[in-house]
Amino acid sequence: MSGGSRKNPVHFVGAGPGDPGLLTVKARRLLDQADLVIYAGSLVPKAVVEGIGAELMDSAGMHLEEITGAMIAAWKEGKKVVRLHTGDPAVFGAIAEQMAVLRREGVPFRLVPGVSSVAAAAAALSAELTLPEVSQTVIITRRGGRTPVPEKESLAELARHRATMMILLSVGMIEEVAKELMAAGYPGGTPAAVVEKASWPGERVIRGVLADIAEKTRAAEIKKTAIIAVGEVFREADPEHLSRLYDKNFSHAGRRSGGDAAPPKAKGKS
Repeated sequence: MSGGSRKNPVHFVGAGPGDPGLLTVKARRLLDQADLVIYAGSLVPKAVVEGIGAELMDSAGMHLEEITGAMIAAWKEGKKVVRLHTGDPAVFGAIAEQMAVLRREGVPFRLVPGVSSVAAAAAALSAELTLPEVSQTVIITRRGGRTPVPEKESLAELARHRATMMILLSVGMIEEVAKELMAAGYPGGTPAAVVEKASWPGERVIRGVLADIAEKTRAAEIKKTAIIAVGEVFREADPEHLSRLYDKNFSHAGRRSGGDAAPPKAKGKS
């Protein structure tokens, strides 16, 4: 088999949040064509990689040098390599250190986005993460734990915005999360929810408010693989704060006020 080339890069691929049906068409094609798939077995459901012809390598028990070493060795043999990460690999994917090694070794790579677990959690909650005059900003973050976060990005600092928050990798510290958010300005009655294993067959949704979401989550024994969602957008929408984009009295480039379609633009020279 010929050696690796720049026409045959390693692909970091987003597996989506768990449901195999949420793999992108491009991700499905790359998996079907791959010779080696190294996947995060602790997070990527087996159903996502079932039935593909590639050699499968579960990276759950592997360290960085083992993972990158396997990718580089396979690439040098001319094999098509897929590094499969959960959700979208660019969001808490821990891919920067892997890409740094490949870059240092002169191995080409590309990123293929996937459906983020944040999007899957919003779908599970039947929610739009932004609403006019309610929140137009989504903060995706986590609470500091074994791996610290920059002081300027602490939950207390971010909470000052009172924006929609999607907090990952923190459900095991949900008591502290709720206390910090309320201490920083979110009222105790702010809608909050926990989505466990969004889009998986065992998906669970716990709803409440900041003042009681920790107790409800603890009672449900949810300790990992879950997203904490906080913000007024998760309250039943006030009709006064819904988007007017499709309102018949709202004009835009494709429609006149009153519901009539805008006339087609003339072609040719003006």
